[in-house]
Amino acid sequence: MLKSWAVPKGPSLNPADKRLAVAVPDHSLSYGRFEGTLAEGTYGAGEVRIWDEGEYETAFDPLKQYEKGKIVFEFYGSKLRGEFALVKMHGQEKNWLLIKTDDGYADPDWELETVLTPTPRKTKTTRKKTPA
Repeated sequence: MLKSWAVPKGPSLNPADKRLAVAVPDHSLSYGRFEGTLAEGTYGAGEVRIWDEGEYETAFDPLKQYEKGKIVFEFYGSKLRGEFALVKMHGQEKNWLLIKTDDGYADPDWELETVLTPTPRKTKTTRKKTPA
């Protein structure tokens, strides 16, 4: 199984940024290669794209770190590299913070690359009846 978090604003290489990471249901390993569209009305509906891929490692047992509420890991991706921490927010069931460690890969000027083009929202217009 893949332990999963949604990071609404995306990751950051700036150690000053603390990004909300919301724990979501675990995914099967096969989901790690999925790209496509999830039907509206289903969990996670919309476009799914692989933004980065690579490997990661932890200094010690990630399950024990998870149980303690802080997971420190190192990414070896094509876009994200270096050490990060996921820290559970006090008193929160699903909310964590994703924080970049100030290491050789940290970049305070880094900006997230947009992968998906947002679809314009439909605007609803309301017309008033004018007296005849």
